[in-house]
Amino acid sequence: VQLDESGGGLVQPGGSLRLSCAAFGAIFDINSMGWYRQAPGKQRELAEVITSRGTTNYADFVKGRFTISRDYTKNTVYLQMNRLKHEDTAAYYCNVYQIIGGSEYDYWGQGTQVTVSS
Repeated sequence: VQLDESGGGLVQPGGSLRLSCAAFGAIFDINSMGWYRQAPGKQRELAEVITSRGTTNYADFVKGRFTISRDYTKNTVYLQMNRLKHEDTAAYYCNVYQIIGGSEYDYWGQGTQVTVSS
């Protein structure tokens, strides 16, 4: 599985960005797709993921600001980020989690940088 991320960049506080992640390759039995982030000097943390059933898991900082969606026909997941704050500055990583025959597989994108600054 290969992941192609896009959409990061520089934005002012209060602005918006939309991240995209397209998955290619052995795209089947995907349990979830979504986004994690890692700020400098900090551990990677969950932002939001969406499962194959359409349910979402998300961190508290996402509430009311970020929205995840998935296009199953394109194997693409999106993260719409609104009302961005300085503390949202981080590298955002796309993740695909598969369970195939009882084995678990985690795939990561290369990361896309989001910088919130005035």
